[in-house]
Amino acid sequence: MALLEFTDRGIYCAKGKFYIDPWKPVDDAVITHAHADHAYVGHKRYLAHHLSREVMLYRLGDINLQTIEYGETVTKNGVEITLFPAGHVIGSAQIRVVYKGEIWVVSGDYKVDDDGVCAPFEPVNCHHFISECTFGMPVYKWKPQLDIFNEVNSWWRQNVENNVATVIVGYSLGKAQRILQNLDLSIGQVYTHGVIENTNDALRRNGIILNPTTRITQETPKEDVRKGIIIAPPSSVGTPWMRKFGPYSFGYCSGWMAIRGAKRRRAADRGFIMSDHADWDGLISAIDATGCEKVYLTHGYTASFTRYLNEIGFDAHEVHTLYGTEDDDSMEVVESGQVAVGS
Repeated sequence: MALLEFTDRGIYCAKGKFYIDPWKPVDDAVITHAHADHAYVGHKRYLAHHLSREVMLYRLGDINLQTIEYGETVTKNGVEITLFPAGHVIGSAQIRVVYKGEIWVVSGDYKVDDDGVCAPFEPVNCHHFISECTFGMPVYKWKPQLDIFNEVNSWWRQNVENNVATVIVGYSLGKAQRILQNLDLSIGQVYTHGVIENTNDALRRNGIILNPTTRITQETPKEDVRKGIIIAPPSSVGTPWMRKFGPYSFGYCSGWMAIRGAKRRRAADRGFIMSDHADWDGLISAIDATGCEKVYLTHGYTASFTRYLNEIGFDAHEVHTLYGTEDDDSMEVVESGQVAVGS
């Protein structure tokens, strides 16, 4: 029997009697990060990185949660579990599982470029690597982060000069903090949707230092907001909440902006190609750096990426999971490997 196996509840370690990112209630769950497609409610016990603590408590309620640091090892029924940075969002971790010299690593979601906000990705040597491949197609190649935010800040500055409100949309955990920490605050003040600010508050309680933000309430003067920038979640697009700031220019941050028509589908004025997942080259380099004997692909362009990896000499296998359904960068890829319109 393999040390880790794929079941209808999640990735299971029978020797250790625990699951990794299970999507059905289990006794022992080891969590890669706090996005809802990886951290579900209903488990008896949770283990995660300590910087995920407050966000998980905010999202899941009063759970039995143990947290550890990167590089720290805990043992469950003789199986060693160690967390390593995944570079996806604050608190995200790869899970290394070791038993009698056999080493497996579960990547969770990851990106290989250092965003300056979360701990950067570290390759972990292993025999078996379980990887995502959200953007496992050659068309996906990310620009340097500095170039992206030069575009964002230039757009914001121009909107202020034109007395037009600026609304930038990104997922509440990960993208929102990356945007916040890379804005040119000499231009103006940063305002946040309540969902974004609740997540920021949770991260601050966890000791994360973030740039100052102002929560938008019914009393927030519209003229003040127009002089700054609003960070909003994808769920706010097209709602009365967003329309009340008009006239505004609306920018969308997502890896899907690399695809023609994605900006139009979201009715965005500007599309910024920004992802918290590895691009094509990043995926290949990350997998290669593990030195793994076998790689298993859990979500994204699994079928086509599996074929490609096998063609260039990897022993790659496609598996089916329920991951890739919460953060905006994941939600458009369906199991067939086709791009579908996400909300």
